[in-house]
Amino acid sequence: MDNRISIALQTPTDVQTGLATRFKVRRLHLNLTQEGLAQRSGVSWGSLKRFERTGLISLDALLKLALVLDCLSDFDSVCMTDRGPLAATTLDEILQTPKQRRKGRIK
Repeated sequence: MDNRISIALQTPTDVQTGLATRFKVRRLHLNLTQEGLAQRSGVSWGSLKRFERTGLISLDALLKLALVLDCLSDFDSVCMTDRGPLAATTLDEILQTPKQRRKGRIK
């Protein structure tokens, strides 16, 4: 079992603005205007402008933009373990794997 302590060097705001910057760079690399990307994705132009400026956007809109920018599959690796969603590969490993919690204890 991995007992390493994780220290986050980025804040959620840092991640948001970095993601917005990467999306903008990809849009420009594909030679798309904001209006063109908004129209192709079904995301309002105002939402796209706000996202590129502040990093704020709904998950649904973000995924629509990612689809048009051909990076939707990048989201498949979010919150995955090193070996995928099911780390165990044999029946013995599955039976020996501790049960995952389905509820939290702290309110």
